[in-house]
Amino acid sequence: MVIVAEAVGDGARQRRACEIVCLDVRTYQRWSVQGPGGDRRMGPKTEPANKLNALERQRIIEVATSMQFRDMSPKQIVPHLADFGEYFGSESSFYRVLRDFGAMAHRSPARRPTATAPREHAATGPGQVWSWDITYLRSAVRGAFHYLYLIEDVWSRKIVGWAVHDEEDMEHAAALITAATASMRVDARNLVLHSDNGGPMKGSTMLATLQRLGIVASFSRPKRERRQSVFRIAVSDAQVPARVPAEAIRFDRRSACLGDLVRRLVQRRAPAQRDRLRHPGAASRRRRRIDPRTPHSGLREGTSASPWAMER
Repeated sequence: MVIVAEAVGDGARQRRACEIVCLDVRTYQRWSVQGPGGDRRMGPKTEPANKLNALERQRIIEVATSMQFRDMSPKQIVPHLADFGEYFGSESSFYRVLRDFGAMAHRSPARRPTATAPREHAATGPGQVWSWDITYLRSAVRGAFHYLYLIEDVWSRKIVGWAVHDEEDMEHAAALITAATASMRVDARNLVLHSDNGGPMKGSTMLATLQRLGIVASFSRPKRERRQSVFRIAVSDAQVPARVPAEAIRFDRRSACLGDLVRRLVQRRAPAQRDRLRHPGAASRRRRRIDPRTPHSGLREGTSASPWAMER
């Protein structure tokens, strides 16, 4: 208590000082009310009346290691003994005694489960490991979305293929990966394609296409994916409209309008440019809070004064 009091007197926080000495702040406050004293966490000075003696502990070890119970856990041994009207200790007592004896090992007859780390695919050059995903693109109709299929080279971070469709489908994914391998002229037999466990990624048509091309499929979501950051830039970039025009999708999926839009979505940007990306509504609200007398403070998105101009 003296150490904590001195630390608090020197300006430290009480909770932080208690954490350093492994003491709960409520316990310290209760001890402070009771009066000065030392560390009161010494425990009782007398042994509990129901403590197991050496003979009882040895009996528990003999029962747990016997031919009948050697493959069972304590939570199975105690109920079995209770069926025969015998009681040597609780489940926690069995666990505690076996732990002290060093017998808390794998007790099942089956082989111990082994945890193996997933295989990692490291890229040392372009055209070795690709990563792809699907994200939403808002359309001009509220509640309706288009889907951006995007394939990225992990090493060079180059967008090697993209497409926009009205649905998520494995047929579109298979067509995109076929076109991307042909346009990039890579050796598909030495290519690894990574994705998550989505339906289009693990569809039968997509898997058959990868097998036909000789591409190694890699699944499960890693801890960090740059393609997710690309999608975050896409929805917050001030140079990209909030919604994709429906006529651009219906007219021609490979039209110049749509191509310029997606290129702006996925193009690489300098760190200073990425730091300036802000949501238009948030930018206009910040401007209004700073100076409500500005001429554009009462205007909203869609009026003659654009929030993008206010941001710049």
